Amino acid sequence: MDFVYKMLYRLVQLTIKIVLKISGTLKVYGRENIPEKGGVIVACNHISYLDPPLVGAVLPRVATFMARAGLFEVPVLGWMISRAAFPVDRENPRPSSIKDAVARLKKGELIVLFPEGKRSETGELLEARRGVEVIARRSKAVIVPTYISGSNRALPFHAKWIKKADISVVFGKPIYYNFTPENSLKGDSQLQHSIGSTIMKAIGELKKEFEHKNLSEK
Repeated sequence: MDFVYKMLYRLVQLTIKIVLKISGTLKVYGRENIPEKGGVIVACNHISYLDPPLVGAVLPRVATFMARAGLFEVPVLGWMISRAAFPVDRENPRPSSIKDAVARLKKGELIVLFPEGKRSETGELLEARRGVEVIARRSKAVIVPTYISGSNRALPFHAKWIKKADISVVFGKPIYYNFTPENSLKGDSQLQHSIGSTIMKAIGELKKEFEHKNLSEK
């Protein structure tokens, strides 16, 4: 079943990439920053419903996603999502969801997370929510900050189909989280906040670099 699933996964990846390239351009930067093995958190900004399949399509490894619990109740779609994701309550992450994510990371899986917990309607970065911080702390997995550009133009809020747009995905340098004696002196909430802030700051730096590069090329 693993072999069949991986084959289907690669087929879906190819299909998504073809659709996106037909609808515009799709550029990927920093793919070499994804560790080839071991537990990895790919932490992305979130600006469109297109983001999860987009990131899954361009990753060199099979990915697992944390998906909104309500999606698993949708006929057919819920069954499809259950093959590549596990449910999470965005507003109040349950301990079972966090334990599941941590266990998967410790087994060496790659999990795609959206630290902001919801789509940004303006495209501006939001603060990280508590869930990703807890997962990062407990798993001590490598974190790869990732910046997505253009998916909100390809699939805006309330759009019914993909529009023509230039899309880019930028994978940044890995962040290696270490729970050091110095860190242990911080309060739990303070430490969690610092992890979330570090992730969002790294994504913000990728955004600045990407926008500067685009402006300089025009």
